[in-house]
Amino acid sequence: MIELDVHADDYALTVHTSQDILECMKAGKLDSISILTNMSCSGKCMDMLVEAIPELPFLPGMSIHLDFVEGKCLAGSGEAPLLVRKGSDCIGLSWGKLFLYSFHPGKRKAVKEQLKKEIKAQILTGQREVSRCMEAAGKHRISCKQTGLRIDSHQHAHMIPVVWEALTEVIEEERYAVEYIRNSKEALGVFLSKPSLWKTYRPINFIKNRLLYLFSFRADRYARIHSMRQMYLWGLVMSGYMDYDRIVRLYPQMAEKAEKEHRTLEFCMHPGRMLENEITAEVDDTAVAAFYMSGNRSVEKDAVMRLSGLRKKAL
Repeated sequence: MIELDVHADDYALTVHTSQDILECMKAGKLDSISILTNMSCSGKCMDMLVEAIPELPFLPGMSIHLDFVEGKCLAGSGEAPLLVRKGSDCIGLSWGKLFLYSFHPGKRKAVKEQLKKEIKAQILTGQREVSRCMEAAGKHRISCKQTGLRIDSHQHAHMIPVVWEALTEVIEEERYAVEYIRNSKEALGVFLSKPSLWKTYRPINFIKNRLLYLFSFRADRYARIHSMRQMYLWGLVMSGYMDYDRIVRLYPQMAEKAEKEHRTLEFCMHPGRMLENEITAEVDDTAVAAFYMSGNRSVEKDAVMRLSGLRKKAL
């Protein structure tokens, strides 16, 4: 039997983004969510979630969504100067810069040490918020399957070599009881099996798929060593437009592959949309119009609401 995980990224990116995700949670459509801990609105968004817990059919798993692209530097700009934008206390590392730092002999060590400080700060904040949610769920007798720390990251940055090393060292040093680390491993062959859909994919997403696939073997080894269930992610080739129609067409092959390899199949969705009046200096300008405010996020919200049919087929 295949295990499905319908997941929503970016809770606490903005208030409206969080309200959209909460709607999906109240409808019982999400198995897990990712929580940003370093946005100015993070505290308010977590208050919203705690207050909504009595209305939930269950409390989804909550992952700490490590962010090295946007938001405040929780470690402090003086502690992590290589991570922040010049003259700012906001983080501003691009995926490409993190990748280059992974192989930069002069800066790699310093970047890793500063990443470790920021990772610890974001995890500490996230742990407090997750504990608060779990306590509220217990008080109101709302079920929650979460038992330990869950971790993923914005733009899958934790898969980049220097970030992965920093993260796993922090986990070991702090002795965190981790139950889940996202492995951004996606089966490309399934998407190629439907030639009629080829023109519907963005070419850049194939590059993203292949790069993360190369990094995924290390995450697979880590999962085996630490007795974590291995997984496939669905949300790279179709990133930015995870629509229900294409999901339904590709699902039989994707589910068959995941079941054959005994992997959880995680749908990485973005059902929360940012409003224009929520744009701040904390967010990446290039991502706002293309992703955060895009109507495609409403398309993904619709898909989340309709994925129950696939769950019934899986069972």
